[in-house]
Amino acid sequence: MSAPDALAVRVGRALLARAARLAIAESCTGGLVGARVTGVPGSSRYLLGGVVAYHNRAKVALLRVPVGMLRRHGAVSAPVAAAMARGARRIFSAEVAVGVTGIAGPGGASAGKPVGLVHIAVCGLGRTRCRSACFAGDRRRVREQAADLALNMLLNHLEEEPPAAIRGGRAPGVAARNNRGCAVIPEEHRLRPRCSPRVRTVVF
Repeated sequence: MSAPDALAVRVGRALLARAARLAIAESCTGGLVGARVTGVPGSSRYLLGGVVAYHNRAKVALLRVPVGMLRRHGAVSAPVAAAMARGARRIFSAEVAVGVTGIAGPGGASAGKPVGLVHIAVCGLGRTRCRSACFAGDRRRVREQAADLALNMLLNHLEEEPPAAIRGGRAPGVAARNNRGCAVIPEEHRLRPRCSPRVRTVVF
């Protein structure tokens, strides 16, 4: 039996420490981000659910991505990634959500949008942050790197928010319980992001 994904474990701890619940919206990764999160035992304490909206019709019908946005920017764009994240957050009433869209290849490239281009957005806790990256490698590697970046972005987004235990005036080492009966675990370790050097960040 393989050990749980270390990055996904840290994301889970960060969510628990902030009494935050997660929702996921994926396109090019096809559920890979969700699979890594649910690979951690006990992830039902903080993951509410996810949507794999691969076709544009699914993005519109399930996540309420505006048709005009898709026509204007294309499915692989920062605005659409942000709209996907916001849609997932709304559907599941989550505190934080992540949206992933991109071109995993080998086909699908167009002018200005090469194979490997990925847009990822994290929203919640009062802000939305988007990043774009262009990853090298085959379809499998592009999807894996996109999932890595999504989890790193989520972790960084959460770490900018003080843990619930600290906000509530408790000592960092003292455990508390939120209104769902889950343990609130203060975070002690931070993961340095392993992002592609070709990454652009936009904060809304």
